[in-house]
Amino acid sequence: MIVGYARTSTADQKAGLEAQERDLRTAGAERLFSEETSSVATREALRDALDFIREGDVLMVTKLDRLARSIRDLMEIVEAVKAKGAALRILAMDLDTSSATGKLMLGILGSVAEFEREIMLERQREGIAKAKAEGKYKGRAPTARKKATEVLKLLEEGLTEVAVAERLGISRSSVQRIKRNRPAAA
Repeated sequence: MIVGYARTSTADQKAGLEAQERDLRTAGAERLFSEETSSVATREALRDALDFIREGDVLMVTKLDRLARSIRDLMEIVEAVKAKGAALRILAMDLDTSSATGKLMLGILGSVAEFEREIMLERQREGIAKAKAEGKYKGRAPTARKKATEVLKLLEEGLTEVAVAERLGISRSSVQRIKRNRPAAA
């Protein structure tokens, strides 16, 4: 059986997810696992796809970056697929790990992809540092601190930290930080 896996980083990329699903179906995927999540987050659909595959199956993705976040991550996924007696196929590269050449190419391409990502992150850090030095980069606006008065008021009313966080759309740790940093009573 050919099992397809599709992923986009955000819900804003709906068209990208639909395109991946279409390409996977066109290439013969009989079962699809899809999700909208960052590669660094827990990828439930990928875990489900890896649990689902059996000996002789093929796990298929459209591109390498939809599957793995690093060479280590890629190799762990490849090992999980191999342990099931299945193969991995990446459409954009016309790569299939059922052959020795496919396995070799996957390792090389995974290393190159990780290298490119590291270079991109390095350039990003350099750009941010330069923008900060020029006074053009202020960082993300602190959203939770703007709600400090509301947070303290709701806590005084007896709401739990979790309830306050849910009501105001901020994290529990932000509620705790505001609570910890509140001015002492006069």
